[in-house]
Amino acid sequence: MKWFVGSDHAGYRLKKALADVVRGWGDEVVDVGTSDSEHSVDYPDYAVAAAKGVLREPGSLGLLVCGSGTGISIAANKIGGIRAVRATDPWSARLGREHNDCNVVCLGERVTGPGLAEDIIKAFRDAKFVGGRHQQRVDKLTQLDE
Repeated sequence: MKWFVGSDHAGYRLKKALADVVRGWGDEVVDVGTSDSEHSVDYPDYAVAAAKGVLREPGSLGLLVCGSGTGISIAANKIGGIRAVRATDPWSARLGREHNDCNVVCLGERVTGPGLAEDIIKAFRDAKFVGGRHQQRVDKLTQLDE
C-alpha cells in the first residue's frame, strides 16, 4: 500500500509518528510536507499535494493531519476525485471507506492522541468499499466534481 502523507505545523509531530507506523506495516510513505519543522505553514498546500499524489496513483491512500483535522479535510475535499473523512474514531474511519469510498483520512493532532490515531488509520487502511447501495451515492458525489 502506498500513502501520501502531509500536515501543517500543528499536525507535524503526529504525521511523523503515523508515517513511521505505516512504514512499520510495510507500506510505502511519500511525505509531501511539511517535513522539517513546526514553523507556521498553510494546511491547504499540503492537502493539495497529498491529494494530487493519491489521484496520480490509483489504489493509494492519503493521510493528512492539522490541529483539528477540519481545515485540512475541507481543503482535501475541494480536489475533484478526493473523498476525505475527518475521523475521530476507528468506526468513522472504517465507514468512510466502506460506505463513502474515502481515499484520504484526516486527523487532528490537538484532539487525537497517538494510540487512538494509530487505531484510526489501521481501521481506514484495512476497510474496503462495499459498493452495493452505496455505489449510487458515491457516483452522485463524483458528479459534484464535474
